[in-house]
Amino acid sequence: MALNDVLVILLAGGAGERLFPLTKERAKPAVYFGGPYRIVDFTLSNCINSGLRRIFIATQYKSLSLNRHIRMGWNIVSEELGEFIEMLPPQKRVGDNWYLGTADAVYQNLYSVLREKPRHVLILSGDHVYKMDYSKMLRFHQDADADVTLATIEVPVAEARRFGVVGVNAQDRIVAFQEKPANPVALKDAPDTTLASMGIYLFKSEVLMRALHEDSALQGSTHDFGKDVIPSLIDGAGVYSYRFHDENKKAAKYWRDIGTLDAYYEASMDLCQVNPEFNLYDPDWPLRTYQPQAPPAKFVFAEEGVRCGHALDSVISGGCIVSGSRISGSILCPHVRVHSYSDIEQSILMPGVLVGRHAKIRRAIIDRDVVLPRGAHIGYNLEEDRRRHTVTDGGLVVVTAGETPFIGAIDQDALRAEADADRRGADPSIPEA
Repeated sequence: MALNDVLVILLAGGAGERLFPLTKERAKPAVYFGGPYRIVDFTLSNCINSGLRRIFIATQYKSLSLNRHIRMGWNIVSEELGEFIEMLPPQKRVGDNWYLGTADAVYQNLYSVLREKPRHVLILSGDHVYKMDYSKMLRFHQDADADVTLATIEVPVAEARRFGVVGVNAQDRIVAFQEKPANPVALKDAPDTTLASMGIYLFKSEVLMRALHEDSALQGSTHDFGKDVIPSLIDGAGVYSYRFHDENKKAAKYWRDIGTLDAYYEASMDLCQVNPEFNLYDPDWPLRTYQPQAPPAKFVFAEEGVRCGHALDSVISGGCIVSGSRISGSILCPHVRVHSYSDIEQSILMPGVLVGRHAKIRRAIIDRDVVLPRGAHIGYNLEEDRRRHTVTDGGLVVVTAGETPFIGAIDQDALRAEADADRRGADPSIPEA
């Protein structure tokens, strides 16, 4: 199969309610992850690394930052060679509705799809983190002469209620599909395991067109691939399961739908480990993004017992300056400034965050461009934090622009040490807050 016979449609229009307030001003695929990256970058990197360079990105909710990110960071394909990465906002060509579901998002863009005359259409989600070579799935699809191929991953039966689950025969043809079942179909050779759909669908183009037209006319349909379209094809078409082959090169397969704040936080904190589950540093599988022009990260002041700028077990992006403060087990996105005598532990600071002196932050996410005043305390008094910020069931505090954090007492000895240090002179490149 020639890869230029394949058209990719990346669905990036979800509202991401469970990630609110991080999605208050941006679409879920545009949320930062791992420092300079956005969530959508991982699926797009998979496409480029797989040799797929004809990509439509279907957007809908709060798409400005996502559109700008794609325009500035993903202009790496050649239009002269028939390659493109193009945004598809809702155009209402077939009705007056916005996208009603994942299948409807593709149906409303059939005009754009048909103009490209693809033999196969690959449907992807823009809000998962994983590494996958889609060309291997394409070869399986061709060898099986499948009408539709679903990418699947083994998950424990106990977790099956979160997924669409498939039952397969000896040839990996799907014979049953259950959406978030209470009693899932288990694998014969592993009764505690089942096959879950990853939300990755590869169609023969004529099969996709016919299925979408039929679904659009069906009363009561939610117009969703997992709930409606795929189950309707099981009996009458050749629908196959392709088991996920992970390019992450770890013992356990890595695929994350970081759909909640706590799940997002835990996946982020894993990146700070000595041997994280998800490898950002593999030169054989480059992860691309838009990276603003920025100077190297900088750590200043080395006065033990007074102020010392340092970071331990952390991911620090370009443009960051840590001035006489301690960073531990945290992620700093580009252009974060942390002023002296502060302590940041197990937290995520989005781009442009400015932390004033004597701040204490623990188990928190600080959203983009937030300015934390001198003496701010976050994550130390959850009852106080709940009055001012979003606090999850897991005790994670999320601070967004316009919120006023609690100001804690500053130790008098710390103030005297601060005054002594200031008399000795400060780094003129860092105006202190």
